[in-house]
Amino acid sequence: MNVLELISSYNDAWNAQDLDAICALHAPGMVFENHTAGERAEGDAVREHIAAIFAAYPDLTFTTRDLRVGEDFAVCEWTARTGGREWDGVDVFPLRDGLILRKDVYSASHLAR
Repeated sequence: MNVLELISSYNDAWNAQDLDAICALHAPGMVFENHTAGERAEGDAVREHIAAIFAAYPDLTFTTRDLRVGEDFAVCEWTARTGGREWDGVDVFPLRDGLILRKDVYSASHLAR
C-alpha cells in the first residue's frame, strides 16, 4: 500500500469509527498527540484514547480538504463535524515501514463554528 492509500484507508477507518482498522495501520509504539487539546497517548494506550474520542463524539466525521504525501510522511488538512459543530485541522503523520508512527493533530477546535 502506498502512502496515499495508507492515509486514505486510515481516514476512512476514522469515519467508520473502526478501532481495529485504525490500529492495524499503527506502527509499534505509535504516538497520538493532539497538541491543541494537550492530549497524548502512546503504544497500547492509543487504542483506548481513540475509543474515548468515539464514545464522546459518536457522530464525529472528517472530510479531507488536502492530502500531501512523501515517502515517509503525510500531511492531511481536514474539516471535522460533530453535533452541529465544525472546525478545521491538520494531521502530520511520520511513517515507518509503511505504518503510521505518529499522528500529530493541530486544530481550530476552540474556534468551532
